[in-house]
Amino acid sequence: MKKILSLIACVLLTTILFAQDNPDAQKKKKPIDLSNRANDHFLIQLGYTSWTGKPDSINTKGLSKSLNMYFMFDNPFKTNPHLSIAFGAGIATDHILFKKTYVGIKDNTSTLHFTNQSDTNHFKKTKLATAYLEAPVEFRYSADPATGNGIKAALGIKVGALLNAHTRNTKFQSKFDAVLNDYVMKEASKHFFNKTRLIVTGRVGYGHFSLYGSYQVSQLFKDGSAPVIKPFSIGLTISGL
Repeated sequence: MKKILSLIACVLLTTILFAQDNPDAQKKKKPIDLSNRANDHFLIQLGYTSWTGKPDSINTKGLSKSLNMYFMFDNPFKTNPHLSIAFGAGIATDHILFKKTYVGIKDNTSTLHFTNQSDTNHFKKTKLATAYLEAPVEFRYSADPATGNGIKAALGIKVGALLNAHTRNTKFQSKFDAVLNDYVMKEASKHFFNKTRLIVTGRVGYGHFSLYGSYQVSQLFKDGSAPVIKPFSIGLTISGL
């Protein structure tokens, strides 16, 4: 994930440097009219998410995902309208799926247990979901700031506060996968989680669509309560307004 973010950073810096060195870009032109500019105020992100540092004993499975929505204010540089700083707020959610694993977020223990239940009764599906209130900040580049079309790139950080953490377990089965009880069990607790997080982000794309990558610099869980896990995500961003 760090390599992906480094690549996005290199693309962004190379694009900016090329624009600076381009003789045509240095010619005096009339000021760009930004009155009808699409500022990408609203961002929706849908991506695949996973955990770095996860030991083999934790049986994640399937397509774990993240869904993020932000409203941001974009402020172009007066000296170079191709560049801008954007900041705002939004909600970010991660949904991690497990296979035949009990995630004891409500257990009265000092550590968080991920119990393998392959040889006993278990739930067919277990999901650990987290939701954060986040404040993103982005340094943006737009090849065509007047229309909002063309190549776009961004580097940024997000600071988040944990709103909710819960598990959702469905369809209780025997060790032979026979259904014992078709019901849903939900448990919610923030006890083992760090209440804040810091994430670095990068985006590159064209027009209203871009690919993004994010990496959580801070630990997901409190020190000593679980393995040192840092989530990452890659996916699609749709921007507009």
